[in-house]
Amino acid sequence: MQPLRERYDVVIVGGAAVGSAAAYFLAADPAFAGASLLVVEKDASYREAATTLSAASIRHQFSTPENIRLSQFGTAFLREVGTALRVDDEVPNVGFREGGYLFLAGPEGLTALETRHETQRALGADVRLLKPQLLAECFPWLATGDLAGASLGLSGEGWLDAWSLLRALKRKARSLRAEYVEDCVVGLSRRGRRIESVRLAGGATVGCRWLLNCAGTGATSLAALAGIELPVEARKRCVFHFQCATPISGSPLVVDPSGAWFRPEGPGWIAGIAPPPGADPVDPGFEVDWSQWEERLWPLLAARVPAFEAVRVKSAWAGHYDVNTLDCNAILGPHPGLDNLLFANGFSGHGLQQAPAVGRALAEWVTTGASRSLDLSRFGWAR
Repeated sequence: MQPLRERYDVVIVGGAAVGSAAAYFLAADPAFAGASLLVVEKDASYREAATTLSAASIRHQFSTPENIRLSQFGTAFLREVGTALRVDDEVPNVGFREGGYLFLAGPEGLTALETRHETQRALGADVRLLKPQLLAECFPWLATGDLAGASLGLSGEGWLDAWSLLRALKRKARSLRAEYVEDCVVGLSRRGRRIESVRLAGGATVGCRWLLNCAGTGATSLAALAGIELPVEARKRCVFHFQCATPISGSPLVVDPSGAWFRPEGPGWIAGIAPPPGADPVDPGFEVDWSQWEERLWPLLAARVPAFEAVRVKSAWAGHYDVNTLDCNAILGPHPGLDNLLFANGFSGHGLQQAPAVGRALAEWVTTGASRSLDLSRFGWAR
């Protein structure tokens, strides 16, 4: 590894999907030509990163226009990823499959589903409302007797290989002369409204013109080094990989009214569910909570898909959401008390799918002083 410089134009803390997307968009921007960029990532294996442990899915079916636009850009980026992130003769393939999302609604959730649908359609999302009869015809393997309707993404939504996307972003950024170092930030030097330098656990101190907080569940600790309280907490989520004895074809990612979700994964399936309200504490551990499968998830899946009564769990893993406890939306952009610290945190499970658009926005903040392509003020500190 080459020695670190004494000072960088930009230091990005966190080199997973969001941080590496920011590094790519900055390094590729002609306005940034000749500038220096360092990405500090605490674990270059990414074994415990939210990016690599996620369900690696992307949707346009949000209730807020800004979230819809962020993910729409993500889809456009994924469709052209082989061109954008090509390095020499290596053309990345992130396995993007536009299998769609299917949100199911009972009678009590139908009005909200229809309201969200109107917002999504107004922004060009390719989604369709399904009444119960059509829903049953399209997906005969679903139990639909208690449902009042559903919303199906026809294109633009689906899932991908998260590790391949991360590797491609990082490789492209490095080919454009972004530097990566495996280390941890243990101190920040602040003078007035600016962060002047970053101190690393390995002993180096590097100056910076800009500091970008893309540290995922470590974002709160990094913000605290600057004297800022960030409302982001680590919440554990478990994903269960299983196989079904009965073949089922043509399944999108299905979100049940109960909150349970499932989607195809190779010849099998993956599924998960958030803990119930009041039982979702801060949890930095990675132990799988098998009671979620036995007591909650499997009964819900079997009730919704009768074929899932006969399944075999093959594996399971636990990862973390960096949850914004204020409103479960991202915190993006500058802090009102600091001029050169940008935040991209608290994605609450949306980080991978929004990484391309957020990376572009961060690059624009650095080079032009604002997010120009999208108005992301809704996610700023002012709220």
